[in-house]
Amino acid sequence: MAENIPLELGTEKISKLLKKYAMPAIIAMTASSLYNMVDSIFIGQGCGPMAISGLALTFPLMNLSAAFGTLVGVGGATLISVLLGQKNYPVAKKVLSNVFILNVLVGVLFSAVSLVFLNPILRFFGASEATLPYARSYMIPILAGNIITHLYFGLNSIVRVSGHPQKAMFATILTVTLNTILDPIFIFVFKMGIQGAAIATVISQSVALVWIMRIICDKREFLHLSRDTFGLDWGIARRSLAIGLAPFLMNVASCFVVIFINNQFKRYGGDLAIGAYGIVNRLVFLFLMIVMGFNQGMQPIAGYNYGAKQYDRVLEVLRLTIKCALIVTFTCFVVGMFFPREAVSLFTRDEELIGLAAHGFRITVVLFFIIGRQMVITNFFQSIGMANKAIFLSLSRQLIFLLPFLALLPLWFGADGVWWSMPASDLAALVVTEIMLARLKQQFRREQAAAVVETVVNG
Repeated sequence: MAENIPLELGTEKISKLLKKYAMPAIIAMTASSLYNMVDSIFIGQGCGPMAISGLALTFPLMNLSAAFGTLVGVGGATLISVLLGQKNYPVAKKVLSNVFILNVLVGVLFSAVSLVFLNPILRFFGASEATLPYARSYMIPILAGNIITHLYFGLNSIVRVSGHPQKAMFATILTVTLNTILDPIFIFVFKMGIQGAAIATVISQSVALVWIMRIICDKREFLHLSRDTFGLDWGIARRSLAIGLAPFLMNVASCFVVIFINNQFKRYGGDLAIGAYGIVNRLVFLFLMIVMGFNQGMQPIAGYNYGAKQYDRVLEVLRLTIKCALIVTFTCFVVGMFFPREAVSLFTRDEELIGLAAHGFRITVVLFFIIGRQMVITNFFQSIGMANKAIFLSLSRQLIFLLPFLALLPLWFGADGVWWSMPASDLAALVVTEIMLARLKQQFRREQAAAVVETVVNG
């Protein structure tokens, strides 16, 4: 029966499960990152260095949009994973309809507010007279199609955890392929510049959403939209949003941090420094997305086994995911330390911008190999429904550590101080993360011991 599909999460070998669920997610997340890089490369090569800076200014608004998307989508996907582990299939089906309705509501409201106040928002983000036209031209089509983006990412998360990681992967690859084809057409052939890249993005996501909707509406699927479960259940919505609050707050924090970074770079380095950060951000993001792919693969495995109280399997998938993340982040460290100019040259031919970005890339990755561990552990708390702990860890790097460094270090080191704030905060956040993980492991050991005693007594 279709309802038996998720049972492998509690019985199959962990390494095999992680490979099965993580590899499609890694491919999808890498493709998603390449999707963003393709935009940046074509914009940088076709529209000039100021367009790169203008694009960088849109990152906070894009992050804020993604924050609301993850609040709904990631929270719903995590809740479904836990419910499947508990074999609570009827409620899992209701979560799906909640994710759909909430994504529509949130997507429409976010677009409306952002479009009305777009100019002041972008100026607050650090836009100057030179960069504002580029940022505005890019964001108008993106915001107009925001509901499509929310539904695409939210429902794709549900498809992945419901036993179809390959189909979720295909949807993401489809968007990347279409975007790569359409970007040069709209930018160079139709001569629409940076706005053409945004239109290509929306069209690509629209086609992928049609593919996902075919799966979600297929009655033969284990989880599908149906009339008897369609509707907004506020009880389920609150549970889902509570779990999604951790990645939501992390993205919101990231949004405000990027705003602060952009304004600090504008103050100490000018518009080109913002563009350099935009390039480095895209490069680093590629590796972070691979780690996020491992996290997505870990999510249903950890959630299911935690729901089934199989703590040995929960910790095993955590250990394996951390090892994989270490390999990825160390690779980024090597690229940034030894081949920075080659990497940033993909985005621009402007020598001044290349020099600024290569210098910043090398500083950013100096401690990059520790980031993967912190990311995995934070996501692990979210995957097993411990929202409060995940929220705290998400915010610790962004707000508790990074913001003070960003405020203080540039006073002594100028633009370099902005770059050095990032590895400094990574190191501080890892210490806190390790302490919280140690406490969780102690809790697991106590619960396992109690279960053994109960078995003996009742035996």
